Amino acid sequence: MTPKKILVAQGGGPTAVINQSLAGVVLEARKFAGVERVYGAHHGVRGIVDENLLDLTQETSHNLEMVANTPSSALGSTRDKPDAKYCHEIFKVLQAHEIGAFFYVGGNDSSDTVRIVADEAIKANYALRCVHIPKTIDNDLVGNDHTPGFPSAARFVAQAFAGANLDNASLPGIYVAVVMGRHAGFLTAASALGKKFPEDGPHLIYVPERVFDTEKFLADVKRIYERLGRCVVAVSEGVHDAAGAPIVTKLAEQVEHDAHGNIQLSGTGALADLLCEEIKNKLKIKRVRGDTFGYLQRSFIGCVSDVDQREAREVGEKAVQYAMWSGRNGSVSIKRTGFYSVDYELVPLETVAGKTRVMEDEFLSDCGTDVTDAFRLYLRPLLGSGMPDAYRLRPNHVAKVLHKA
Repeated sequence: MTPKKILVAQGGGPTAVINQSLAGVVLEARKFAGVERVYGAHHGVRGIVDENLLDLTQETSHNLEMVANTPSSALGSTRDKPDAKYCHEIFKVLQAHEIGAFFYVGGNDSSDTVRIVADEAIKANYALRCVHIPKTIDNDLVGNDHTPGFPSAARFVAQAFAGANLDNASLPGIYVAVVMGRHAGFLTAASALGKKFPEDGPHLIYVPERVFDTEKFLADVKRIYERLGRCVVAVSEGVHDAAGAPIVTKLAEQVEHDAHGNIQLSGTGALADLLCEEIKNKLKIKRVRGDTFGYLQRSFIGCVSDVDQREAREVGEKAVQYAMWSGRNGSVSIKRTGFYSVDYELVPLETVAGKTRVMEDEFLSDCGTDVTDAFRLYLRPLLGSGMPDAYRLRPNHVAKVLHKA
């Protein structure tokens, strides 16, 4: 039986395309005659518990399309990480409002929330379809070739490093940029797609999938600097030592923690600053600069992958179709087919919930400071069309007159 009322919410960090998934849910649901109301929760699961709901049925299709092309979470998001008690409160609100289908756009924690709410409905013998819609710039959802939000963030990272490389080539020195990625290095690895010529940066890439040794890092930087007279470095916020301790805790005197008790990594800019200080103090190089991309890479307007937009819309549409036709709960999963095309599957929630995917070994070079061609081939089609390119003057030098060798 078609649910009469459905509810959609957005959770976790915003992305450049998360509103495409929202629009996909709302517009696809309108195609089903039995659907009377489509609600949206203001600020994710917190909005559900507080009954801060919006009636999206009253939105025009035109405005939904305009919102779809706007980055960030139109409904607002939350960092709440619901436990069983919290999910019971969510279920009580869904039941009170006679919601028949619940869609939650988010990452690992969001998928676990959907799983617990689905279990609550089963225990209460209440007819509720629960579908998780994938989203995360970290690209760390198990069971997916890639996740909506990641391609656009990767496009930004690749372009940002291409620009930083051009700047660094003009005024040589050391440049270190820290990119989001607590456990998975996909986004940092995307910096490699900004390279055009062999000597372009990033010259060194460090991801959480490989142990980070500060002394080896300094030796790597020194080697590149002595060869090229400059060095561009991409570092994941989650790099750690052999014991698993985040490098920022090894170098900083004090560290901050977020709302979940996790060590604050890139948000403070500490890691980039600390690594730059290590380079200045140990290698005695004066021109050293550090950046932390932070929120910039999540919802950067005007730097969105058209492939990402399309797929983010489709996972929203497929979520509704699965809820209406399959009679199952689950998480929408993206599967790559052919050279580049995708298909969608509904996988069990427990396959995705609370699990973290990391970069496969085939994507990382043996030296531990670069990616492989397999990763470049994996990522390139996701970045979309119209990627900017950079060129350089040919070195047609004029013979010296006063300073002959």
